[in-house]
Formats: sequence, C-alpha cells, structure tokens
Amino acid sequence: MSSVYDAAGGTDGLLRLAEAWHRRVMADEIVSHAFRHGFHPQHTERLAAYWSEALGGPNTFTERYGDETTVVRAHSGNGGPHDEMDQRAIVCFDLAMDDVGLSADGELRRVLHDYFAWATTTMSQYQDSADDVPDDLPLPRWSWDGREP
Repeated sequence: MSSVYDAAGGTDGLLRLAEAWHRRVMADEIVSHAFRHGFHPQHTERLAAYWSEALGGPNTFTERYGDETTVVRAHSGNGGPHDEMDQRAIVCFDLAMDDVGLSADGELRRVLHDYFAWATTTMSQYQDSADDVPDDLPLPRWSWDGREP
C-alpha cells in the first residue's frame, strides 16, 4: 500500500492542498485572524513540506525549514483556547480537499481529515507561552492507521 503522502499526490498534491487551504482560511473571518500579523512568504510551500514529511514523504521540512519545536512554538503563546478557530480551520481543510479533488477517495479523505484535526487541536497546547514548548520535539508521523508511535 502506498503512503498517505503518495495517495495525496506527493509533494505537488500537498502543495495544491496547502494553497487551497490557505485561500480558504484567508477568506474566513475567524481563522484569518491567526494571520493578522502576517505570515512567511513561503508559508504554503513550508506547510506542504511539513504535511509531506508527516504523511510519509521526504524529510524536506526538517532538512530545510526547522523542526517540530519550531512549528509548535510558532503556534504557541496565543492565550486561551480558540476552539471555534480550530474547528473553522478544520472545515476549511475539508473544503480545500474538495477544491483539489481529494473527495473521491473516502479513506484518504478520512485519514487526511483525522490528521489535520489532530494536528490543529494539539499544535496549540502551549497557550500561555512559546517558552513552555520543549526542545527537540519529534515531527509526528501519520499513516493509514493514524499517528505512529
């Protein structure tokens, strides 16, 4: 069986998904708030590389851009829970899968949804301060069976 990365179209497929998701969140009045201070000019490329590595693709993200600690710190220290924003980001992801044609394969769609929902709701677990994020966090890997140990 191919990896989730391969089934999603590899690097190009996940880049299309990242671009579609980013368009959706920027158009959402609640989720776009997370980007009010701006974002990296290569945000979608970096996001696609992150997803690719997490889903069984090449280690491009950790070789070029950073590690899990860097990512979690960027999403930390933003105050209390933001459940509505998280849920709307997940809806944007599901709609982005439709936008890029990933809705036909129900199993792939389920796995990608579960991965994104898990990542979104656990990424911001250090709400008080980015300084609380431990060093050397491993980048979580996700397969057809869910999060890998």
